[in-house]
Parts: sequence; structure tokens; C-alpha cells
Amino acid sequence: MTKNRGNSMQRNDQLLAANPLISKKDLAQAVKDLCDPLVPYYSPDGSMLDIGPTASRASVRTARMEGFARPLWGLAPLMGGGGSWEHWDVYLRGIRSGTDPNHAEYWHDLHDCDQKMVELASLSLTLILAPEHCWEPLNAQEKANLTAWMGQTNKRVTVDTNWLFFRVLVNVALKKVGAEYDEHRMEQDLNRLDEFYLSEGWYKDGDTEQMDYYIPFAFHFYSLIYAKVMEQEDPARSATYKERAALFAKDFVHWFGADGAALAFGRSLSYRFAQSCFWGALAFADVEAVPWGEMKGLLLRNLRWWFKQPIFTTEGILTIGYAYPNLIMAESYNAPGSPYWALKSFIPLALPDDHPFWMAEELTLPELPPVSVQEEARMTLCRNEAGDHAVAFTSGQHAAFEPAHTSAKYAKFAYSNVLGFSVPKGNFGLEQGAYDNDLALAERDNLYRTRRRCEQYRIEDRLIYSRWKPWKDVEVRSWLVPGLPWHVRIHRIETARELDIAEGGFAIPRERNHAPYHTGELIQSDEQIAALSPWGGTGIKSLLGEMKAVLLHPEPNTNLIHPMTILPMLTKQLEPGTHWIASSIFVSTGTETEHAREAYEQGPVLEVVNDTMIVRSLDANVLELKRF
Repeated sequence: MTKNRGNSMQRNDQLLAANPLISKKDLAQAVKDLCDPLVPYYSPDGSMLDIGPTASRASVRTARMEGFARPLWGLAPLMGGGGSWEHWDVYLRGIRSGTDPNHAEYWHDLHDCDQKMVELASLSLTLILAPEHCWEPLNAQEKANLTAWMGQTNKRVTVDTNWLFFRVLVNVALKKVGAEYDEHRMEQDLNRLDEFYLSEGWYKDGDTEQMDYYIPFAFHFYSLIYAKVMEQEDPARSATYKERAALFAKDFVHWFGADGAALAFGRSLSYRFAQSCFWGALAFADVEAVPWGEMKGLLLRNLRWWFKQPIFTTEGILTIGYAYPNLIMAESYNAPGSPYWALKSFIPLALPDDHPFWMAEELTLPELPPVSVQEEARMTLCRNEAGDHAVAFTSGQHAAFEPAHTSAKYAKFAYSNVLGFSVPKGNFGLEQGAYDNDLALAERDNLYRTRRRCEQYRIEDRLIYSRWKPWKDVEVRSWLVPGLPWHVRIHRIETARELDIAEGGFAIPRERNHAPYHTGELIQSDEQIAALSPWGGTGIKSLLGEMKAVLLHPEPNTNLIHPMTILPMLTKQLEPGTHWIASSIFVSTGTETEHAREAYEQGPVLEVVNDTMIVRSLDANVLELKRF
């Protein structure tokens, strides 16, 4: 769909890229430009949205109901905050038909752990924020149909994770419109959610080990909505939620670069600019965890970064993927409409025009220390001097329910906000595996395994340790010395098998603006390799010798941000026994590239004195590691 603004016709994605995203009016326009292209694809009576032929694990009907519901994350605050959308009638028609058991477009009854339970959350938010647009226009029978359909969730089993918040929001919404709700169920769910709280603002998402974006864009997002709209009825819990969110903000700010690009880590990355919805939710709940201008900048810069990425179809419809359309990295629950969860970041539109968030002048990213140790997240974040590159060094997490590419999304040694990370296209060979920031091991058969679930882990100020077993009779102990532009990895591998191993560095774009990486400089010897291009550098050196350096060209579309990459690696064959390997890994981005060679040449040094390995870094820090 194109629009005529001024004298030119522009596609919606071009309008979004050109939107300055400064004022409330700008954000309201962005919601409209995101939702306008969807209009031709709603069903005749509006209850379903069909924008693509790909499948998720839900039924096609449920996936289309999801497509209907998810734009409400942006439309509800738009309408509730005094805005309008010329196509809103499609949602009134959809609510009427989708909740009428006798209508051909009925959404069907809910069953246990139904995907429709997820979509109830945005419908609930709409009832809470904009009842005059979605509740009051309904007649008595239509209201009864809606409340009966939503109320089914109180009689069904839900997933014992952040999903419990969906049911909480349903009961809050029913309460707010004066309908029958289940107060006992709501209290039960809220108490269970409290059991997932860890410390320092961090939760775990159910009985699992991963701590990812579901903490900010689920646990805190929903709890801050609750804290705002239930503050009078439940002041103690609302205050607790606000306090936890303020604590979390101190860690989460380190996940963002100066230009708004956020850390690529974990699952559900197709939700894209939902990365920054936490900052909008803080504003919605009146929590000044950071100064209003900083909060505003964190949200708006992230949106600007995303709207400059090729994430839309030519019609302006969001695709499945990350920085470009990519089904390889998608989850089994990503239906065509799933990416519209990203519209959560527009929740500040519900705030009045004179709210401090809107009145504040946007501020740059605050000056942050170069290192942030985040023990609950099992990671240490480092940022470069310019502040545009943030890298998380991890001890390895594990998602117990095994989403696609679990090890790639949670267990690599490093994750970057600028370079993203890679997921395998296949498991035969290093090119298919694209094992950036991984240690990959194979039984001389070209079928590789990487760190996946750790038997032990430890996070310290200057060291990250993990012990993991790719096979029962192969044990790897890994020590990570975080830092930028260099970091060090040391592995002790005890194996009963013959192995091929490959230690991967950072993957960088193979070309930029049609210029290939070899417009820069290639440094190579037997035990080191570096590609220093005009847009970034990547390199790796063996610190204990006896490894072969290679520059790999992984399969296209394996990296989440850059469709074609190059990847430096060290490879070696191991016989059964105990082996030590050590490497230093280099990366440069953005403003650092002109000094990349100098930085590369001044990498860390490792000395072995008796049974002790001594790592000497560029900043004169010394780390001693006892070999045993």
C-alpha cells in the first residue's frame, strides 16, 4: 500500500524509515503505517487476518486469529490515548463475529494450553485502555458473547510460565468493564508468578534456565500494566512490581547500543522492536527508573534502528525473521502474524500528551561502565568505547523445552548487538553449521556438536566458567575472559573419542553496499587469521599453537543480521586423551575500523609457567588460571 504525503507516493516501509519518531504524533502515525497495509487481508467479518502461507504449530484458523489480535498491541494504546484509526470498524466487526458461537468466523472454544490464550492478552489490553471503542459499542448479547469467550481461560489449563499473565490480564479486563471475573484464579496465578522471581529484577520463565527477552517484554511488561491499572485495588503488589522493574532497568540498559541496536540473544527474536517495550511500559506505569529523557531515547532509538532494516514486504507487512526475512531462525510458534507482537513498544501512546515521558527532551544513552556482570542472566556484558557495540559473554543457558536452534540462541560464548549471531542451516560441515562464537566438535564425520547444556557454570568479575559434555565420554571445561576488542577462551577437553574441533570467532558481513570484504585487509598465518574490512573486523589467534586458521564462508542466511558472512576459525584434530586449547578472538565495528589493525596487533598474550596459564591483556590486567 502506498500513501500520498506531500507530492510523492511512498511505500509504508519507506514512510516508517523516514518517520523522525520524536513526538507522540510521530508514534501514532507509525502505528497507522504499520497497520494500514493489513486492511485488505482481514476476513469479510474481520475476525481473522491472513497475511502469509507459512505455518506454525497452531491451526490455520488460530494463526489467523493471532494475526487479528496482535496489531491491538499498538492500536489499543493509540485509541485509548486519544488517537484514531480510520479502519477501526474492522476490529469491532471482528470482535462481534469471533466471539459469536453461531457465526462462521467464530474463533472456536479454548482448549488447554491454547495459542488463543496468548492472544487474549492484547484483547484484554484493548478492553482496559479503550472500552469506549471496543466495549461500549457492543449490545448486551455481544458483550455476553465476548465475556463468555474470554472467561473460558479460567476453566482451562495454561502453560506454567509467563502465560499465567495472560489469564491475569483477562480477569483484570473483565473486572474493569464490570463483567464476571475469577478473583480467586487471578490471585492464584499472581502468587505462582511470584515464585518465578529470582533477584535484582530478574525472573525465570517457568521451570527452565533461560533468562532472555521474555523477562522485559513479558514478565515486566505485563506486571507494569497490572501495577498501573490495579494500583488502587492492589497497592502492595503494584509497588513490588514497580520496584522490581526499576532494579531490572539497571541491567537491561546495558543490552542497548548508542544507536538503538539491541543485543541479539535468545528466542522469539521475530518480535523485533518489542525489545524496547519495557521502556514504554515503565513510562506507562509512571516508573522513572532512569530519567524520562533517557527512557524516551532508549525506546525511540530502538524503533528508528528497526525501521531502517529490510524487515517488511513490498506491501509494508512485517515478515518473520530478524534484520531481514528469515524462516531458518524462526520458532515453531511463529505464524505470519506473530511479528506484530512488536507493537507492544507503542504502549506510551496511552499516556496523556502532557505526561513527563512526552514532555521530556530525548537524551542519549547514559555513560555506562565498559563491563556489566549480570549473574542472574549468566552473562557479562562489555561495550566498546564509542558505546555502539555491546557484547554479552555467557556461561551458557538452556531452554528446557528445546525451541529450534536452542544451543545457537542460548549457549554460544558471545552475542553481539551489531553482528548478531548465526544459526545452523544444517549440521553437516562447518559452512552449514556457521558456528560463530562456538567450539564445535565432531567425530571425524563432519557432524558437529556445540555447547548446549552446562553441567556447571560460574560467573565472576573477570572470568566465566562452564563445564559441558557434548557426549557422555567427552568433557569440556571452558574459561572465558570477557573484553573488547579482544576476549580469550581456554578449553580443557577430555575425550575418549577421536575428534575434529573448530573454534569460531565473530561472523561479519561478507559485503556491504556491494563492496566485498577483501576491499580491506586479510592477515593470515598458520595459527591466526583476521579479515579487516571498512565496516568491521574479525579475527582469531591460537595462543597455545598447533591449530590451523581458516576463513569460512558460511551458508547464506545463517546470520540473523547479515545475510552473507565470513567467519574466522581455528581447527584441530584431537586423539583420545586430555587437551588444552586457548585462543584470543578479535572484533571491531563502526568507528573502530580505521584503527582495527593496530588493535588487532596488540592482542592479549598467554604464558604457561609450570602449571599456571597467565593471560596478559592490552590494559595490563593479569589473570592466572591453574591447570589441572
